[in-house]
Amino acid sequence: MTRLTRAVRGLVTAFAAVLAVTATSATARAETGPRAPRDFVALRAVDPTILQEMRYFTPHNFVGERIDGYEQPICILTRPAAEALHKAQLKLLRRGYTLKVYDCYRPQRAVNHFVRWAEDLDDQAMKGEFYPNVDKTRLFEDGYIAEKSGHSRGSTMDLTIVRLPARPTRPYQPGRPLVPCYAPQDERFPDNSVDMGTGFDCFDTLAHTLDPRVQGEQRANRLLLKTTLEGLGFVNLAEEWWHYTYKPEPYPDTYFDFPVSWKSLTGGH
Repeated sequence: MTRLTRAVRGLVTAFAAVLAVTATSATARAETGPRAPRDFVALRAVDPTILQEMRYFTPHNFVGERIDGYEQPICILTRPAAEALHKAQLKLLRRGYTLKVYDCYRPQRAVNHFVRWAEDLDDQAMKGEFYPNVDKTRLFEDGYIAEKSGHSRGSTMDLTIVRLPARPTRPYQPGRPLVPCYAPQDERFPDNSVDMGTGFDCFDTLAHTLDPRVQGEQRANRLLLKTTLEGLGFVNLAEEWWHYTYKPEPYPDTYFDFPVSWKSLTGGH
């Protein structure tokens, strides 16, 4: 073998090594996204009895499509919030009910998706169900959409109560006629929740937790959820009967953006 041949072979070998390192680094970057802090957990690991109907993983929401960042239909919360929710579940189980969560931790990329949708005034595909009485130009001003959400801090969840034994909920079929979220329970989209007076994510003042127009069984159901959770450290958002935040929050000033997926959690699935 000549010196020139050996030199060429050496250059080829070195170049191949550089390519291998570059490819490995690219693969590592592709596989390594933002991860949750160690004290974030899957609710299922803390209490597998709480029902989960993760609406933003599905097209049945006010946008009408799966929301960015929801890679799997799982509820992720900070451990203190999940453990407090477990205590609430024990109280409700003794009374013949179970909790059901619609949304938990929400990545910032999902909030950004909401903002883009709200700015697109031509997209009103889901208006008939979720905001029939609200002009889309007012979603920011009226507080229905914001550029930051407490959900992204990990201790806020949207939830309801279901009477046991829980009936299955009919799957949502895109394209079916939409019914206002404040219609009587037997007319609006079927949900196995007790009657709260409106559906989840109803952009209407009737969704305010203590709206005086909501009385009787509907008010009693809202108060059952409210008193159960508030006794364990949760605080309700007065404008949304389904929205609660566990206090004190472990991350009161941090808005996370890791995806909703098992791989975001330490140890994965």
